[in-house]
Amino acid sequence: MNLMKMVRNAALAAILLSAGVANAVVLQFTVTGDYTATWQVNANPNPDIASPGEGFILWDVEGFDDAIFGIADLTFYNAAIGGGLEIYDFWNDVYLLSAEGPQLYGGSEENPTFLLGTFALTEFEGTGAYTLTIAEVGAPAAVPEPATGALLIGGLALMAARRRFSKV
Repeated sequence: MNLMKMVRNAALAAILLSAGVANAVVLQFTVTGDYTATWQVNANPNPDIASPGEGFILWDVEGFDDAIFGIADLTFYNAAIGGGLEIYDFWNDVYLLSAEGPQLYGGSEENPTFLLGTFALTEFEGTGAYTLTIAEVGAPAAVPEPATGALLIGGLALMAARRRFSKV
């Protein structure tokens, strides 16, 4: 009977130890030229709005000193409609940058992955010229998956319940 308990506990411990973490890579975006800005976003963002074949929007991104609250909404466009990006200060109702260029992400609009590199952008219906550089910021940070916490709690609960009821 003791051997069976040890096997069960070892199996539960193995399940708990098999839970992993996801790596969230943070990217730094730097715009230079007729407009300058620097901000950071995850390499695989979760869009607030995704329009298949058109692009996606990220709301309230921090790092814009010229925006009223230091935050702006970012729209990244699909190459089919001109590519590039828009930076919009929602609270001040002002476009800080509206630029055409290459598509800056791969994958679908619902699940994009930003491309790394340096990209030439031009002002939408204007004469401004910009350079956008997208680069990784340091090493990826370990981010626990929600399932890891649930698995840990569930495993500990099972072990506690098994221990409690095996004494009876």
